[in-house]
Amino acid sequence: MKTTAVIMAGGRGERFWPKSRNSRPKQFLSLTKDGETMIQKTVRRLLPLVEMEDIFIVTNSAYIGLVHDQLPDIPKENILAEPCARNTAPCIAFAAAVISRKYEDAVMLVLPSDHLISYEELYVSTLKKAIAVGTAGKNLVTIGITPAYPETGYGYINFSSRTAEGNYDAYEVARFVEKPDLPTAKEYLASGKYLWNSGMFVWKISSIMENFRELMPEVYSGAVKIGEAFGTDSFNDVLQREFSAFPSESIDFGIMEKAQNIYTIPGSFGWDDVGSWLAVERINDVDDDKNYIEGDVISVGSERTTICGGKRLIAAVGVEDIIIVDTDDAVLICSKNNTQDVKKVIAKLNEQGRTNLV
Repeated sequence: MKTTAVIMAGGRGERFWPKSRNSRPKQFLSLTKDGETMIQKTVRRLLPLVEMEDIFIVTNSAYIGLVHDQLPDIPKENILAEPCARNTAPCIAFAAAVISRKYEDAVMLVLPSDHLISYEELYVSTLKKAIAVGTAGKNLVTIGITPAYPETGYGYINFSSRTAEGNYDAYEVARFVEKPDLPTAKEYLASGKYLWNSGMFVWKISSIMENFRELMPEVYSGAVKIGEAFGTDSFNDVLQREFSAFPSESIDFGIMEKAQNIYTIPGSFGWDDVGSWLAVERINDVDDDKNYIEGDVISVGSERTTICGGKRLIAAVGVEDIIIVDTDDAVLICSKNNTQDVKKVIAKLNEQGRTNLV
């Protein structure tokens, strides 16, 4: 069976302001010193499994040009533009309906565009296991990440001891749980029965579409209409009408928490969702004082800082546990304890009508 991949690339990356902007969000930036952007990394590491012609990018209509520029080998018809933001369930149904026009059925890998993977061979090996489970019957598979610490910023997957028939690497999912508080996260870690929810999925197109038909019938019927119109003169009109009418719903809540035959495969391949500026020191080398320094920076007696310089010199003297990011028109200075609040800066800029800085 043909293996395809859908890369979801419509997010705004607000917690990476001021580098991430509406005009060029996080997935189109390089956050590592090799210069490769996050979406380029996502595509490249899939190539042992998926032909370039079978990789589909679902993105905001404003980012079509960025996708063309950064991924010139992706066929233009494989770049699917959402007319508006409707969360992951409509995104996935849209892509599945379009791919089903090309293939009667196929394996579908669904992946975010802005994750980093340290051990790519292990990653590919894990996806191969997921493909094996996803092609067996009507199974829906999610990749869970073996937790390294009690993280409160991720959702979790609670799995049982029951495994998929013939595959002892895939465990039946008991439930999905929302982001916990710290004591609960510590309990999850100690139990050994919880994984971080990575947002990566594997299934046959026929399997996920059947679940849409049963659990989200309004999305299913609209997606079928979009798929039938794909490649015709009426496609843009049908897409605008049907997609705009979809509810804004995550695939977790709309499908995964309600469906049958849900399995998870634990992954230990150096995954990082690069959710905030805190990730930069995790994914790059730091100096002896635990500082990550980029650009024209002089650091004197500073420790555990992340400093990303621009055209100006940054001199950091005796500072600790902060993040400094300089761009042409804005500077971020943020305590490491408050990186999640960077989104509030964007909210204030919007309130003030300073949309040129967002």
